[in-house]
Amino acid sequence: MNVLVTGGTGFVGRNLTRELAERGHDVTALARTPGEVDLHPEVETVVGDVTAYDSIEPAFEGQDAVVNLVALSPLFKPKGGDEQHMTVHLGGTRNCLQAAEAHGVDRFVQMSALGADPDGPTHYIRAKGQAEEAVTDADVDWTIFRPSVVFGDGDEFVGFTKLLAPPYFTPLPGGGKTRFQPIWIGDLVRMLAMALEGEVPEAEDEDDDGPTPAIRRVDDGADAGDEPNPHVGRTYAIGGPEVLTLAEVAELAHAADNKPVSVVNVPMGLAGIGLKTLGALPGAPMGGDQYRSLKFDNTTADNDVGVFGYDEADLRTLADYLGVDLDAI
Repeated sequence: MNVLVTGGTGFVGRNLTRELAERGHDVTALARTPGEVDLHPEVETVVGDVTAYDSIEPAFEGQDAVVNLVALSPLFKPKGGDEQHMTVHLGGTRNCLQAAEAHGVDRFVQMSALGADPDGPTHYIRAKGQAEEAVTDADVDWTIFRPSVVFGDGDEFVGFTKLLAPPYFTPLPGGGKTRFQPIWIGDLVRMLAMALEGEVPEAEDEDDDGPTPAIRRVDDGADAGDEPNPHVGRTYAIGGPEVLTLAEVAELAHAADNKPVSVVNVPMGLAGIGLKTLGALPGAPMGGDQYRSLKFDNTTADNDVGVFGYDEADLRTLADYLGVDLDAI
């Protein structure tokens, strides 16, 4: 399968393009500045900006599938202001859909986010929700993923947590009670690839107790007569194996560096005033949206990892990734 991955040189993109290449697909990573990013040697790169249609349209020629990963971080205020979320997430998605339709691309996988809502409380959440509407209205076979925060080598979640919650004396909005359900990048990209290929779990084997499910590929995109991809038209909420508060994430992140955490509760109202005031300053890294995002959890009660043959207990934990011994904390 010929697969174009927009945002293919980012954190998720680097891992997904490697996964797809190792599965035998012809993969192209589209990015504004591919540069010297460490990609799988068989992954090609092409320059393009999803907010500029003419710059990306040629890259869709001859593609069987597109995975749209282009995104701005919700953790920091974007350069150019919060309105950039609409420009990139909604406008960029519309451009990708237009190019996909123009070139007859069969399949479109959209990376969204837990809580995506066209009328949501932050610019990021609203833009993600409206982008989902654009995808579901388009003339493509679509699948939407809504993951919680993603961790792994090169992520920004762990580093952001260390920045927001320093060790030793750790003031946190609301005492750090905002909850997350972190998913390891290795688990997430395998599910993305399975959705793209139409893989489904095999019937459970009583003797198989390993973490990797047996799978059956029902549609590799090669023949028009293949069984339809069961993931088309589906939206998947994806979370990791455990729910952790921000304070617990900070404790794990600093424990990996042998540093303690002593949480001090900063009332949410006071934190809101501080972040909103900070956000009014030119070039400020955080602002009102970051405060509002801490007022709601980033978790799912209906985790769809089972669709791909996983139990939550099969997935990699943040503590395991960080090499932290929970008994020693």
